[in-house]
Amino acid sequence: MKNVIGIDLGGTAIKYALVDKAGKALYEGILPSKADESAEKIIEQLKVAIDDTLRYSRENNLEVYGLGIGSPGIIDTISGTVMGGAENLKGWEQVPLARLLREAYDLPIYVDNDANVMGLAEATFGAAKGCTDVIFLTIGTGVGGAMIINGKLYGGYRNRGGELGHFPLIADGEDCACGSRGCFEQYASASALVRRYKKQLEKNNKPVPEGVNGKYIVQQYHAGEPEAVFSLNENCDFIGHAIAGFVNIFSPQKVVIGGGLSEAGEFYMNKIREAANKYCMADCAFSTHIEPAVLGNKAGYLGAAGLVFTA
Repeated sequence: MKNVIGIDLGGTAIKYALVDKAGKALYEGILPSKADESAEKIIEQLKVAIDDTLRYSRENNLEVYGLGIGSPGIIDTISGTVMGGAENLKGWEQVPLARLLREAYDLPIYVDNDANVMGLAEATFGAAKGCTDVIFLTIGTGVGGAMIINGKLYGGYRNRGGELGHFPLIADGEDCACGSRGCFEQYASASALVRRYKKQLEKNNKPVPEGVNGKYIVQQYHAGEPEAVFSLNENCDFIGHAIAGFVNIFSPQKVVIGGGLSEAGEFYMNKIREAANKYCMADCAFSTHIEPAVLGNKAGYLGAAGLVFTA
C-alpha cells in the first residue's frame, strides 16, 4: 500500500504524519513551526518533520511515495510557490517551497492552501467521502473554504481563487481586513459573532464579561439570554445566506462545515440548514446536504497527503 507524508503547517505548530491510502496515520508528530522567526526557520522545521517521518519509514520498511504540504496563504500549485497572504508566518511570501524541498528530497512534492487541503481531507476520508462536488467551510477566527469540483480541488486560474471567506455578502458593509467591504468572514466568523454580541450587550446597557468567546455565547443562547439568542440567530442567518449563494452556483452534494463553531452541536447545524434552505433555489439544492466536518485536527495532514493520492 502506498504511503505518503502529509504536513499541516500552522502559525504555532507543524503537524505531520505518514499516511496510507486508506487515510490511516501510521506515524504522527508535532513540533513548533517557528513561524514568528523567519521563512528560513520554518523551512528548517519542515525538514525536521520530514526527516523524522522518513526515519520512521526506513526503520519499519515502509516506502514513501510523495509529500504533501498544506500552508496558509495563496499558493501557486503549479510551481508549489507560496505567493503571500499568510500574515501569521513571518517572511512567508514568494517562497518557492516545493523547489526548495525537492533540492533536499527525491520525492514528488505538492503544496496547497491549508483550507483547501482540509476540504480535500473531508472529501477523501471524511464527511464527504465518495462525493465529487463539495463546498467546505471552516469557521473560526476567520472563514476559510475549499471547492471540490468533479473530484478535484478547484482554485481558479493558478489557484488564485477559492477565497470563500471573502464572498461579498453585504453590499457597502463593514470594512474587511482583505481591503474589501461586507465580506462573509466579516459577518459570520467566530470573531464576528463575539464582536457583534458585545455590541448587543453595549446597546442594551449591559456589562460585557471578560473572556467572551463562541462557547460562552452558545451557553448564553441555551440560557435564553436575548443578546446571545439574537447574535447566534444572526450568525446562522449570515452563514446560511452565504451557503445559499454557493449552492446556487455549484449545486454541491455536500456542504461541510468545520472550525470551532461547528462543534456547537446539532442545533447549530440545523439553524444553518434552515437559513440556507430559506435563501437558496430549491432546484439547485435538490441533492445538497449540509454536514459538520468529522476529521478535526487531523484534517490538515490527511488533506496534505490527499494532494499526493489525488495527483
